[in-house]
Amino acid sequence: MEIQVIQSKIYEIRGRKVILDRDLAELYEVTTANLNKTVKRNIDRFPEDFMFQLNSEEFNLIFQNGISSWGGTRKLPYAFTEHGVAMLAGLLNSTKAIDVNIQIVRAFIALRQYALGYAELNRKLEDFMLTTNMQFSEIYQALTELATQKQIEDKPRRRIGFRTSSSPEE
Repeated sequence: MEIQVIQSKIYEIRGRKVILDRDLAELYEVTTANLNKTVKRNIDRFPEDFMFQLNSEEFNLIFQNGISSWGGTRKLPYAFTEHGVAMLAGLLNSTKAIDVNIQIVRAFIALRQYALGYAELNRKLEDFMLTTNMQFSEIYQALTELATQKQIEDKPRRRIGFRTSSSPEE
């Protein structure tokens, strides 16, 4: 399974990267109901930072077009963090589940590395902008001084020298 396929199923909800129960069930090739039954039988292993249920607003933001033949979903989906997915690895002991878990963890790691790279790039960009802004500030100050000096030079001055009379008799 390609990491891009898994990454496309990772959402950011409540500031956490998560995979929904229906996507995990699809990856594990089990039904969502069976996946959730397994989790509920072992609910002590899934604290809030491992798994949480979406509220209706979060669900509507993610699935604006997704309605079932019953006119809507009957239950709001569960969202599993990377730790929750790792906990599932201990509960689902099939070869398929183990292989999928390895791929999912790799997808989370790749996203984290991407985010760290993005943060580093963002920091470098901010540093560049700061130094560039200081340079532009110095250039602006120099141009302002030149403009002020030019205004002083352009003022009409009294001429130096002898006055000549405009009429020939004087």
